[in-house]
Amino acid sequence: MVDVLDNKRTATRFRILVQIAERQPAVSQGEIAEEVGVTSQAVSEYIRELVDDGLVEKEGRSRYRVTNEGVDWLFRTADDVRRFADHITGDILGAMSEAAYIATDDIEEGDTVTLSVKNGLLHASPGSKGPATGVATTDAEAGTDVGVTSFEGVMDLEPGSVTVLQIPAVRTGGSRAADSELVAEQCADADLVVAAGVEAVVACRQDGAEPTVTLAAGEVAAEGAKRGLDVTAVATTNEVGRVTDTLRDADVSYEVLEG
Repeated sequence: MVDVLDNKRTATRFRILVQIAERQPAVSQGEIAEEVGVTSQAVSEYIRELVDDGLVEKEGRSRYRVTNEGVDWLFRTADDVRRFADHITGDILGAMSEAAYIATDDIEEGDTVTLSVKNGLLHASPGSKGPATGVATTDAEAGTDVGVTSFEGVMDLEPGSVTVLQIPAVRTGGSRAADSELVAEQCADADLVVAAGVEAVVACRQDGAEPTVTLAAGEVAAEGAKRGLDVTAVATTNEVGRVTDTLRDADVSYEVLEG
């Protein structure tokens, strides 16, 4: 965070110096106080500090002028604020105002599209039949990515579920002690299978289910459930707590089964 935005005192100092630069040389501390939202006494103290720091020089009673050093500090600070604002408007808000979807059919720029989530991914279909719509910002062939903006409505999305399947640690039998039928059933029924721990990965593979991910299982499971997927998280006993803690922190419901 830019210091002038992160630190209230620095922000007030910046605003008062701007006011002095705008009003110099005749400076009314009362007017500055009203503009900045602090007391006249506080303005007086800030100006005294600015003078001591060489950013402002006093020319007489109620007469002040910003020094060259003060002008340089204003430029540097304003430039930091500008870059931060550019980051917000360009990177953050820009990303929020346009998003990429998978086109289910050929789409032309300017078409109204219906938005949906399928298999955890955003899709756009020609027409406006669904509860959530947008406007295509690019041409796209079926199966390719298309830009969408001007969103309206809310997409129908039922949260998925997470089943955490606990596998014994190697010292208590590991994958060999796992309930292979239960592992196979839970993995076959899931839209997404993740695994945490070597014993869990081996248990999945022994029952013909290759985990989609074997790292950050809790985070992936939580994200998948939020996107409407039913997830099976196979976890070794000493990894179960990490997975369930992550799900709980993400406010995702889950059940734990002994595998």
